[in-house]
Amino acid sequence: MARQSSEGLSLLYRLGWRFRYVTTSVFGPAQLGTDDPQLRLRRERERKVAAARARREAS
Repeated sequence: MARQSSEGLSLLYRLGWRFRYVTTSVFGPAQLGTDDPQLRLRRERERKVAAARARREAS
């Protein structure tokens, strides 16, 4: 099985993100279309990964 790379995100951020994602899954509100909390978290992470990739390519 291939290991997923950190994509330039810190270990603390990745752990915090996973914790928030799981807790919104268990304790958060229902999926609300465009205002879905898990979708918001995934989009936030995608933006951070894209920024980290851009910084890495610019170096």
